[in-house]
Amino acid sequence: MKGNRVILNTAILLISSMSLLKLSAQNENSCVPTNLRCEHLAHPLGIDRQSPRFSWYLSDTRNGAKQTAYQIAVGKDSLALSKGKGAIWKKQISGDQMLTTYTGKALEPCTRYYWSISVWDKDKKKSQPVVSSFETGLLTQRNWQGKFISDGKDMESRDTPYFRKQISLNKEVESARAYIVAAGLYELSINGEKVGDHYLDPAFTDYGKRLLYVTHDVTSLLQQGKNAIGVILGNGWYNHQPVAEWNFHNAPWRDRPSFCMDIRIRYTDGTEEIIASDNSFKTNSGPITFNAIYLAENHDFRKDMPNWNKPSFDDSSWQTATEVEKPDVIISSQTMHPIRITDFRKPIEVKKLSDTLYLYNFGQNWSGITTFTAQGEAGTKVKLRHGEQLDSRGKRLFDDNNTQFYQNVNEPLKYGKHPEDELFQTDVLILDGKKNTFTPHFNYKGFQYVEVSSNKPLEQDKQDMTSHFIHTDLPQIGTFECSDSLINRLWRATNYSYLSNLAGYPTDCPHREKNGWTGDAHLAIETALFNYDGITLYEKWLADHRDNMYENGRLHCIIPSGGWGSDIVDWTCSVTLIPWAIYEFYGDQTCLRDNYTEMKRHTDYWLSKFPDGLVGDAGLGDWVPHKAVANRELSASIYHYKNADIMSRTAKLFGYEEEYKYYKTEAEKIKAAINNKYLNKETGIYASGYQTEQSMPLYWGIVPEELKAKVEERLSERVHMDKDHLDFGIMGCKTVLNALTESGHVEQAFRMVTQQDYPSWGNWVRQGATTLFENWDYNGLAWGYSQNHIMYGEIGAWFYKALAGINFDPQQPGFKNILLKPHFVKELTYVKASYHSPYGEIISAWKRVGDKVIYQVTIPANTTATLYLKHKDVPKTLSSGSYEFEIK
Repeated sequence: MKGNRVILNTAILLISSMSLLKLSAQNENSCVPTNLRCEHLAHPLGIDRQSPRFSWYLSDTRNGAKQTAYQIAVGKDSLALSKGKGAIWKKQISGDQMLTTYTGKALEPCTRYYWSISVWDKDKKKSQPVVSSFETGLLTQRNWQGKFISDGKDMESRDTPYFRKQISLNKEVESARAYIVAAGLYELSINGEKVGDHYLDPAFTDYGKRLLYVTHDVTSLLQQGKNAIGVILGNGWYNHQPVAEWNFHNAPWRDRPSFCMDIRIRYTDGTEEIIASDNSFKTNSGPITFNAIYLAENHDFRKDMPNWNKPSFDDSSWQTATEVEKPDVIISSQTMHPIRITDFRKPIEVKKLSDTLYLYNFGQNWSGITTFTAQGEAGTKVKLRHGEQLDSRGKRLFDDNNTQFYQNVNEPLKYGKHPEDELFQTDVLILDGKKNTFTPHFNYKGFQYVEVSSNKPLEQDKQDMTSHFIHTDLPQIGTFECSDSLINRLWRATNYSYLSNLAGYPTDCPHREKNGWTGDAHLAIETALFNYDGITLYEKWLADHRDNMYENGRLHCIIPSGGWGSDIVDWTCSVTLIPWAIYEFYGDQTCLRDNYTEMKRHTDYWLSKFPDGLVGDAGLGDWVPHKAVANRELSASIYHYKNADIMSRTAKLFGYEEEYKYYKTEAEKIKAAINNKYLNKETGIYASGYQTEQSMPLYWGIVPEELKAKVEERLSERVHMDKDHLDFGIMGCKTVLNALTESGHVEQAFRMVTQQDYPSWGNWVRQGATTLFENWDYNGLAWGYSQNHIMYGEIGAWFYKALAGINFDPQQPGFKNILLKPHFVKELTYVKASYHSPYGEIISAWKRVGDKVIYQVTIPANTTATLYLKHKDVPKTLSSGSYEFEIK
């Protein structure tokens, strides 16, 4: 391995000595495109955009590796494209861009396209083309052939509709795709096999505005001869039956679930056929006697219908399906990573409390379901109650969610007292005397424990139950590890909480609410994007924002919403903050362009309500603090400022000069109003000087430059007064650690992070927490607080930014230039982090060796980095490659 040793000027670097070794081999790798993505997905099906995006990495690890040009082509013949032929669209551009958009002729529906990419390296040498694929979806609603069908029952019916159709295929199948949209949830099967590995499809939307369809490759499931198609429909959020909080039972869209499906088959002889849903399908009820997204699923094994979704089944007693009116909504493709089962656990302990009561402990709190096996006398009723807390004796589940779930409604309970078998997170089974195995189809829970009760004795052991982890299956793109085991456990707990709160949209908790609280999501957005490739999820959720928005720009504080939720400026600013964060992390402007109108409308809504700059009590404030209650007008007005600030930046990016000037002026006016009312220029104290009040103006750019040092010192002093413990809620959680670090007080921030007594993250972890909580008190039994919330989760981003030093450059978004600011805190002996940026993997790692620190960094091809090795140090610019620094 060749390298050059360079001695850097110690006077400039303010350290005793340093050496730099270039570790990249100069002639090791050629420049080859890898990690090809269309719409940020690998080989996606069902693309509905007429101008899809294409992106790629460079595999070139040579020092200074750079793409100088690229050539992209799209066609229908992969072999021809690989030879540089057969393109329906081709573009060749000089430059280092690694994200581009299709601008060719209109794409055809339900068609497989191939695309190839070739690049020229820094030496002007061209690579061989690399080929990938994507398939278009139906593109427009007029291309659907199927009818929406249901079982014709009332929406209050408790049973679950099953549908089937038998078909005969007389030719050999070359390819087949199922396009299915449901008002509610569906499970599709062909010839007795479940189609795909998705769970809870399609994702929750505002059903009065938009339904999502999913595309499945079903080629391998169809056979020449007889075939059976089966569909089960679940209520999901569409038909929320129990009267409860958040008014989903009164949602304007509510109805009996229905679905529409086209199965498009291409035969080997070139002919095509469409199997479309209509009243030729038959329907019946089955063993699932009740399903609800909050509650659970009831299954009567005595009503099982073996082989109901196979060709041999006799459906003569089934009824004809009912064709229903097509919903007057947008039907668009679910172009995102789906919800899947990603992990499983067997219990670490099973307690037999009596012959009819067992308690299972899985050792990990997460979102999911359980598979349960039992054999008992026919008619035996078994209840599987899922929860995350034990009572004070540690013997029974503590759960007041039945009370919370059914309380505070605006009408009497429709069914009187809540029904005995419709309990929160409780599956109810009726056994048939044989060995029965149950896995729910249409709900998920948040839990660590399961309490199994029965009305007749059952024998149970560890093998009888499995816990499955279910969430939107985003690819993990970040890793972090250090020498402090508490921090490592906290990083894992943060990720478990984040994933547990992804259900096709970001939620607050996976049990009590399952709501898309906008504030919880934007406050943890950097943790999300450092750890997971979340762009497809957030683009879908921002479409939910567009659907939710009123004409005047108002938004609900939970999205999607059935009508519940007020407008709260420091929560609903998610409509500006999240598109901007996507741009900062990905360098992709599409999200900003798709949402610009709604971002503008929402910002204008708040500007019209509060023309003088301050927003009064229009925010929720620093939610669930330890003890210091930050001024609500101050925190909410800062987010009001960020709305206008992001609008000005976005307008400038797009060249909208007049709008840029307008929003820039409004942002400055709001900033001036905040400082005039809340900043004591003599002392450098905002409002009462609490941690959140000092840190938010620093983090969000409110503080006048000439007073910044004074405000920073007051923050540090305040934290010291609090004995280097946190004293904030979820807004301060995002800003305090960052503000301390940026002002040179990283050791103080680290002490705060690693405290293990109350209040602290460490207090949770020390006592066995495997996820993040909703309040700082570990034991929230009396209040029913959640133990799986992501709202305190922005600490996960701080690990990457402060300890490993990986930061995006606001001037060159998407990590085109990387700001490296590692902090070699005294109490750590090593830190190692990696992050797969849009250009490739960034690795930042350091370790102590004797009296030295060895810092190693890898900068991906086509990027640069600006390295800071001490606070306010003179930075050094690095080209792509791998480097090692020795610091004494």
